[in-house]
Amino acid sequence: MYFIIYSIFYLVSLLPWRVLYIISDFITFILQRVIRYRVDVVNSNLAIAFPNKSIEERKKIANDFYEQLTDSFLETIKFLSISDKTFEKRYSSNIEVLNDLYKTGQSVQIMAGHFFNWEFANWGIAKHGKYPFIGVYMPLSNTYFNKLILKMRVRYGSIMIPATNFRTHFQKYTKGAPYALALAADQNPGNPMSAYWVPFFGQLTPFVKGPEKGAKLNNTAQVFVHFQRVKRGYYHSEFELMTTSPNYVNDGQLTVQYVKTLEEKIKKNPSNYLWTHRRWRYTFDAQKHGKLVVQ
Repeated sequence: MYFIIYSIFYLVSLLPWRVLYIISDFITFILQRVIRYRVDVVNSNLAIAFPNKSIEERKKIANDFYEQLTDSFLETIKFLSISDKTFEKRYSSNIEVLNDLYKTGQSVQIMAGHFFNWEFANWGIAKHGKYPFIGVYMPLSNTYFNKLILKMRVRYGSIMIPATNFRTHFQKYTKGAPYALALAADQNPGNPMSAYWVPFFGQLTPFVKGPEKGAKLNNTAQVFVHFQRVKRGYYHSEFELMTTSPNYVNDGQLTVQYVKTLEEKIKKNPSNYLWTHRRWRYTFDAQKHGKLVVQ
């Protein structure tokens, strides 16, 4: 079954880019207008994040978001057959920020949000960075598709660790040598009572403590990466150093810095963020969560 699925997707990946984007436009229409995939969630999120924008402005953001969502899906399929030359043409970054840190011998924790297209960023860091690159991912429920995606992601040597086995797998890749660990730190926490509550688009919002705890435990430099589309099919990653001394920062402040930077990047390019996540799933309760607030 895996061979059949892989063969079908590989043949699709051979289609010219312009044909893939025609298909993407059709899928976008079906997804947003017919199936209405999480349209209510997207509209609700945008209303919370941008209350001062008009309905028409938020509608434009939503339309652009769905286009980028489906583009990312088709571009991921394209990665099954894309050449090195084509990838180099379509991706750029200031990777020297990471490579300069590598010279110091300090490991680095790359803090990301759910921006588009993360597959370009994954390849770019692994291909051009000097660090062994470790990515944490959530396994897909379908084992065949999960295997296919993993095969694509490790092309340039990325080490992919499932989030479900992170604690048991992480240490064996980090003994004796510096590493770069990438985390999408805007995931909803499983338990809001064990999270930091940080202002995010004017709402107190829970963020997991794990990335900050890991940075302090392992004394890793913190780098924020913002990746976005330059034009259709072309992407750029921008790395920004947050700190090289995480243990000199008060508890919660690394998370606050991350959230502020995340919000700033989203505001500059709203459609580049994954709005189908229910980012404001939990409601702040002063009696329960008051001691967890950091600003």
